[in-house]
Amino acid sequence: MISNKAKAHLALLSVNIIYGANYLVAKGLMPHKIEPSALVFLRIGGAGILFLILKSFVKEKVDRKDISRLALCGFLGVATNQFFSMNGLSLTSPVDAAIIITAMPIFTVIISYFLLKEPLTLQRILGVTVGGTGAALLIYLGNSGLGTGSLLGNIFVCINALAFAFYLVIVKPLMSKYKPITVIIWTFLFGFIFMFPFCIEKLIHTDFQSFAASNWASLFYVVLGPTFLAYLLNMFALQYVKPTVSSSYIYVQPAVAMILVAVVSYLIVNSQYKGDITFTKLLCCVLIFIGVYLISSSPLSWLKRSKP
Repeated sequence: MISNKAKAHLALLSVNIIYGANYLVAKGLMPHKIEPSALVFLRIGGAGILFLILKSFVKEKVDRKDISRLALCGFLGVATNQFFSMNGLSLTSPVDAAIIITAMPIFTVIISYFLLKEPLTLQRILGVTVGGTGAALLIYLGNSGLGTGSLLGNIFVCINALAFAFYLVIVKPLMSKYKPITVIIWTFLFGFIFMFPFCIEKLIHTDFQSFAASNWASLFYVVLGPTFLAYLLNMFALQYVKPTVSSSYIYVQPAVAMILVAVVSYLIVNSQYKGDITFTKLLCCVLIFIGVYLISSSPLSWLKRSKP
């Protein structure tokens, strides 16, 4: 029998493999088959309907005083997050996007310092500096002209990570007060409301008749996988492991994205992704990983382990 904790780790691994693959799958749809904003509409709307079905089995009311916080969570964690994620990915490399998103824990630490007054130790300051340098350098590399990266796309993905970091801090008291499905359905409801005026026009002008079977399969994957299924698996995992353990699996995403891009570049002679994986980008990735490790590990634990 597999323990619940082992199942939780399998769930987290699955979630981040799904996210890692999504960078390439979603990139394949945008912008030639569907505009990123239209894809955002389908992701939020489609997953929202599925969550609503699940919510019908869970009866739980929320206090009126929490509505404004839920609205802010919907704006940051769903509407802004999804809008800049998809629009950024449509403009930049799936490798760049997957690496930049791993800087999210760095943003979370900075935001927690200002909003929650959590202390900034010397080790955390060093981690923010090292990781932030890697992220800033990678964003700048979008101007290099190598591969499919772009400066604007990288900035959009960075805004996506920043918005979700704010969301993680703001949603924290709600997750301890309500069941996860209750928080998710409310955030998706408000996210849909905020997203609607910016995305509906792009959806209306989408030519779905031009979709091949592979395009429909990709669309189904994007809506069901990284939007609906990933949230469910995360909810299951967080019952048995700490949030810090969950966030550590984010490193899987760039690894999966890089492997898939490398495979596509090898199989397709004139692949657009040739040049997306460079030594400099790998160095940026390492800097971000070191930065996140420093801010997430206990003070000086890395020094203690190095002592004989």
